[in-house]
Amino acid sequence: MPSFGLRRPFAAALLAALVAALLPALPAQAAERTVAGGRLDWGVKSSFQTYVTGPIAQGGFSLVGGAGTVGANQFRFHSASGGYDPDSGAFRASFGGGVRFTGHRAADGSQELDLTISRPTVRISGGSGTLYADMRSKARGSGTYTDRAQVPLANLRLGGVDMRGGGSPIALNSVPATLTAEGATAFAGYYAAGTPLDPVSLSVDVRTPAATSAPATPAPSPKKSDAATGSSKSPSDGSAAVHSAALDWGVRRTFREHVSSDLVSGEWKTADGAKDGGALFRFPLLKGTWNADGKELSADLRGSVTFTGKDLDLTLEELSVKVKGGKGTLSAGGRSLAVFDAPLKPSGGLLAVTEAPAELTKQGAAFFDGLYPAGTAMDPVSLAVALDGKATLPPLPDLGSDPTEAAPSPSSSPSPAVTAADDVEPAASTSASAALPISLAAASLAVMAAAFWFVRRRRTAPLTADNSEESQPR
Repeated sequence: MPSFGLRRPFAAALLAALVAALLPALPAQAAERTVAGGRLDWGVKSSFQTYVTGPIAQGGFSLVGGAGTVGANQFRFHSASGGYDPDSGAFRASFGGGVRFTGHRAADGSQELDLTISRPTVRISGGSGTLYADMRSKARGSGTYTDRAQVPLANLRLGGVDMRGGGSPIALNSVPATLTAEGATAFAGYYAAGTPLDPVSLSVDVRTPAATSAPATPAPSPKKSDAATGSSKSPSDGSAAVHSAALDWGVRRTFREHVSSDLVSGEWKTADGAKDGGALFRFPLLKGTWNADGKELSADLRGSVTFTGKDLDLTLEELSVKVKGGKGTLSAGGRSLAVFDAPLKPSGGLLAVTEAPAELTKQGAAFFDGLYPAGTAMDPVSLAVALDGKATLPPLPDLGSDPTEAAPSPSSSPSPAVTAADDVEPAASTSASAALPISLAAASLAVMAAAFWFVRRRRTAPLTADNSEESQPR
């Protein structure tokens, strides 16, 4: 008579073999995905903005690095980069741009209040989140400047938000934020740790590993023409043809806010090659020349922007830039709009002017129909000119895709605040356990049924000297 004492290890071995055979059917753990493109909207603290621009501080704010404004008292940071793990929900995204607050002008003209917040970064792990930022602040009293990189500025309250299983874009809306102890120090002591800050909203695009690693489809080679690469012939005065160029200009921040206000209920549209970077518009090169001896630049640009709304219909087109003697003039339709400092000096085959302060001209004031007087500060001008094919123009701010579905507010809903799109396959479940494929589940049930039958059969077998409890190992 066979010994039933061998059945238990045999059953365990059989079960292990069956499970091992089924393991390849389990979904592989998703690799971290790349965050590429997106925006973060944050007002820092609305009451602080009111204080800075109010009658006591009599100051204001300025935007740097392509940051813009959106909605009521919010700053928009751009060009997200980072990573996202849909299995664990770990998330990190850094954004470009910054905002500088100044106020309390002293007798010598300096600003006693001087605070810059730039390159905000959101990190989320294990259900907790933190907003970091580069901080430059001027201490009250001593006037000493302190620069700190990636200060943990705000704690983000993510109660009820499950970051797992997101697709693209990922969006978080109105996440409550409070000032950290380190943030209070970097904030020059204006607020104590734990002070509520404005809520944080963000939307970013994520790419699958396959999409990230796949070689990009090469763009069709442009036809050789003046519009693509500038004039193919060099002028007789010794000037050289410009290879490519880009003018970045937002016109004027308050003008854009005026257009989109309830008073005007307007909008703007780009055409003919111009692109919208959020806080600025980019106009590419039509044709241009550079004279290194006289440091003179002449460039005609493609593209147009049309602003429309109640009692408003204004088009910027036929833009051109001329630089001579370190001074630049931006014109539209043959009329000068703004002047700016442009100390052009070639470096690595590139001429560049970054965020040069611009001032409205008399002709520009007439162009805006008297809305602003001559001498009004306009948005800064950024200009990049490639003198050869090896030089690379700076990228345009990337705001990412618009969320296909508004994410619920984490402060009021326990639902996941991540959204999925068709181009990225989301995880099967946002719960702790991933759902098994139907075939694997059925096979698992079969294994369990076989094991149950085997154990039941063994337990109901008559006791003998070979299968009694005393004969089994303990």
